[in-house]
Amino acid sequence: MRALGVSVILVVLAGCAQTPGSSAQAERLQCQLNPSSCMYEGSYEPGEEQYAEQRAKELNRESARKLRRQSSWW
Repeated sequence: MRALGVSVILVVLAGCAQTPGSSAQAERLQCQLNPSSCMYEGSYEPGEEQYAEQRAKELNRESARKLRRQSSWW
């Protein structure tokens, strides 16, 4: 529960400190805290759905690499 409270405070602070790039950081944090809030629920333009799926695969691979790197330090 405490971690959730800290996360909420971070989101609020991120939203208040509007420096260049902070909006993107706040959005990423929000997606990490609540992934379903970042799901797109509209129609795609031609080719956009394939791009989105490919990009998601790339991001997942990148995250997996980071996790492997971090776990090798322990």
